[in-house]
Amino acid sequence: MRIYLIILYMNKSRMLYSIIAILLGAFMFVYGGVDDSPGGQLIGVLLSIIGIIGLVKSKNKKLIK
Repeated sequence: MRIYLIILYMNKSRMLYSIIAILLGAFMFVYGGVDDSPGGQLIGVLLSIIGIIGLVKSKNKKLIK
């Protein structure tokens, strides 16, 4: 029971970090566009993609258990 609660807490924190990564990536993409910086836009897109992948992985782990 205790191990299950720890795993559940870890999934929630991982989901939170993934959502923060998506939001930060969107901000970087918009800021890179305003600043006319293709490198900033690329970092924003990559960060958003990593956040989406992390969110999907944590959701799949939650559904399996």
